Amino acid sequence: MAAWIRARSLYSKIPLLPHGETSANLVGSTPKPPIEGGFGVWPFSCFFAIIYTMKKYAIILLALGLATHFIFIWQPAETVFDEVHFGKFISGYYTHEYFFDIHPPLGKLMIAGFAKIVNFEPGFSFANIGDKFPDNKYVALRFLPNLAGAFLPLVIYLLALRLGIEKRASFFAGLFVALENALLVQSHYILMDAFLLLFGFVSLYFYFSYRESKKWQSLLWMGIFGGLSASVKWTGLSFLALAGIIKLIDLIKRRHDAIRYSLFAISFILIPFLIYFSLFALHFKLLYKSGPGDAFMMPEFRKTLIGSQDYDNADIKPANLWQKFIGLNREMYRSNQRLSATHPYGSQWYSWPFMTRPIYYWVQDNARIYLIGNPVIWWASTAAVLLLTLRGFLEGLRKDKIALILLGGYALNMLPFIGVARVMFLYHYFTALIFAILMLAYLISGQKTAKKFFLAVTTVAVTAFVYFAPLSYGLTLSSKAYDIRVWFSSWR
Repeated sequence: MAAWIRARSLYSKIPLLPHGETSANLVGSTPKPPIEGGFGVWPFSCFFAIIYTMKKYAIILLALGLATHFIFIWQPAETVFDEVHFGKFISGYYTHEYFFDIHPPLGKLMIAGFAKIVNFEPGFSFANIGDKFPDNKYVALRFLPNLAGAFLPLVIYLLALRLGIEKRASFFAGLFVALENALLVQSHYILMDAFLLLFGFVSLYFYFSYRESKKWQSLLWMGIFGGLSASVKWTGLSFLALAGIIKLIDLIKRRHDAIRYSLFAISFILIPFLIYFSLFALHFKLLYKSGPGDAFMMPEFRKTLIGSQDYDNADIKPANLWQKFIGLNREMYRSNQRLSATHPYGSQWYSWPFMTRPIYYWVQDNARIYLIGNPVIWWASTAAVLLLTLRGFLEGLRKDKIALILLGGYALNMLPFIGVARVMFLYHYFTALIFAILMLAYLISGQKTAKKFFLAVTTVAVTAFVYFAPLSYGLTLSSKAYDIRVWFSSWR
């Protein structure tokens, strides 16, 4: 209690909001304009609001996110699905041996940096799915993805408030994200998508904060988090694209002056690029020895790697930082295009909204891990997308800005996959899924019986979450219990 009183006293002395308001206005109530103040202070007001004001919706979502993610974080003590790849990459930062990945380096750098806390050693090979870890240090590698996944429901709640969705509906949007089994699985192991989603939706939160307040700091922080999201996976560019399209339309309509266009260029192009480029510079600095990724790179690049076949070749001029950056990104793109291998759990983009092909991640005796979503939330959100789209055709949505934004975000995260030839998986749908969940909450909030609707959907969603939880956490199930959870042959 004394610590709580001291925290409240400390918070009351922080002059973050104008007009004598407190950060309570940011969480659990109608959205308020962001705070006044410096570039380096105000973006963290949301954090202070959560910790110090303890509004019920925010604290419920944060507690639920932490509980569902950190329970069973050690289960299983074996490599799961793509941990075999990302574990090798993270180990590469310790051995300094160059590796090649088709994704940008931020997520791997974050986990590698955090793992130093437990003196992680790169001796484990991450050779096969199901290989046993030699000690409990693997938990540190899973910590940050779980933390990012735990905060995602809260971020979706805050974003929904910023969009203008009413408070109760915003809470249920965050709650549905917290109860989504597939999102839980993808953030429970040494995988990158939790960072992509968290940074991307935080960037949108700051963008819509900017639209309310017109404070340039919001726009700059949007660029920072948008750059971080794109530095995890290129699909993170969709967040910048959504905000950029909205902002560009606004600039064209209002014919803003050169200063406004300059701020647009700085926030949407320069800042994200500088972040992206800087992370590759760090990536190159850490990987200075010859390694398994040499074969993907041009001779001038290999010339910079100690021990490579071209390192001592006097006829080859070493690539500079910019040439290495361009060369690697070009090869990342080409490798993406060259991927032709099939996978038994691959799926096409048009099947994702219906969850026809989940992914088998791990098995050990009668324990299994499936990337399978909460059917109640998944299919209900798909219905919301279809209904909102139909309403748009019948009635038009020009006056419904929230619907336009959500449908636009959904489309931007679906359309790019239409022309992709490489094998794709259900987890490529996650960003679009969250936009669909926001649409579900938004549609229900407009009904006269919204409260009963939310309670009914939540009750069934909680039941489904618990029902499928053994397949999310890798808990033992009898053959009969497993069979009754696999509803369709395509789920096997």
